[in-house]
Amino acid sequence: MNDPIDVLDHIPPGADVIVPIGLGEPVTLLDTLEANADRLDGVRIHRMDPYLERAYIRGEFGDHLRHVDYFLGPGSRQAFWAGQVELVPTHFSETAFLMRRSTKCTIALAMVSPPDRDGYVSMGTNADYTASFIGDIPFFVEINPNMPYTSGQNRIHVSQLAGWCHSDLPLLEVPPAEPDERSQAIAEHVAGRIPDGACLQVGVGRIPNALLSSLADHRDLGVHTEALSDGIMELVEKGAVTGARKVQHPGKHVATFCVGTRRLFDWLDHNDAVSMIPAEWVNDPRIIANEPNFVSINATSEVDLMGQAASETIAGRYWSGSGGQADFARGVTFSKGGQGFLVLPATTSAGVSRINLRLTPGSVVTTAKNTVDHIVTEYGIAPMRGKSLSERATALIAIAHPDHRDQLRHEAKEAGLLR
Repeated sequence: MNDPIDVLDHIPPGADVIVPIGLGEPVTLLDTLEANADRLDGVRIHRMDPYLERAYIRGEFGDHLRHVDYFLGPGSRQAFWAGQVELVPTHFSETAFLMRRSTKCTIALAMVSPPDRDGYVSMGTNADYTASFIGDIPFFVEINPNMPYTSGQNRIHVSQLAGWCHSDLPLLEVPPAEPDERSQAIAEHVAGRIPDGACLQVGVGRIPNALLSSLADHRDLGVHTEALSDGIMELVEKGAVTGARKVQHPGKHVATFCVGTRRLFDWLDHNDAVSMIPAEWVNDPRIIANEPNFVSINATSEVDLMGQAASETIAGRYWSGSGGQADFARGVTFSKGGQGFLVLPATTSAGVSRINLRLTPGSVVTTAKNTVDHIVTEYGIAPMRGKSLSERATALIAIAHPDHRDQLRHEAKEAGLLR
């Protein structure tokens, strides 16, 4: 099949359609569904973190075609606030499991590379939750020569495909965010705690980019991460990341999706050192625990004086989702020599403290106080695990912005956290 309209033959009334994160979006196929929404009935598209807003996400087709999200992205945030999107709370490691349990899993639509000489197409920049369904449900794919060919557990033989179409659309590029002074300071605190040979999970954003830039002089680092970015590629090129000391997939850079620039996509193409594996394995805390000296670095938006971290809401309003933060925070707890760092600037751009006695009303706890290992701001590192409530409050106040410390001490005493 070579016409995208053929995908409609595989989408019955009430279908649940699985679509990958971000760059794996099959643009032409989704365009086709939107253009023919009046032929659809009660169809739901299930996906995480859409980068671009679409008419179906905005609810423009009513009950014909709607969006169900598992991690709000820039393409779905406004629509969620407007009441047009359903948001399912989930850990990234459990997303495929929840889709299996709560949806029909009718079909998966994905962007893929051209087939190799053995007849396999690759999901390229993605494995995420979608690759977990290879061999279990039909796949209708969009073959695009701009999608890099990667290996791991994200390849599909053409004989397994329900159909395909072709496109030549450029992949969406996401340039690395430029670190600011606060991000650099946070990165330096964390980089000093990372030993040679450690295995890294690093998020995406200003602080993670600053951290990756700070690790160029390290040796034999490993990668076992959700998002593989330009920063990780550059560390591989500099010889800092080799994966030589990894226990699982030694010598391989393991990820479950990629985000970056065209240079990253070209580097990924037929790069045998990269292994793209579904999140249900990559993010499984039991798998993470098996890797010694595992270091996890993720961003949070707000922390209370007991160490509870709210990472998916901002000022009490939903912004994203849990993603894999708690997966890795839990996994490093049982890794021999494992360390977890949640990082955030001490204040917002308006000077409001991000460390407070209590979380902002409406904010939700993403990583529980019993799991959080370290909290980091530009003023230092506050250890949490094994510390009493008063020790936690004292450590967190010490890394808050100096303008807010006296008020925080007063509030902590009033609340009985400090004597």
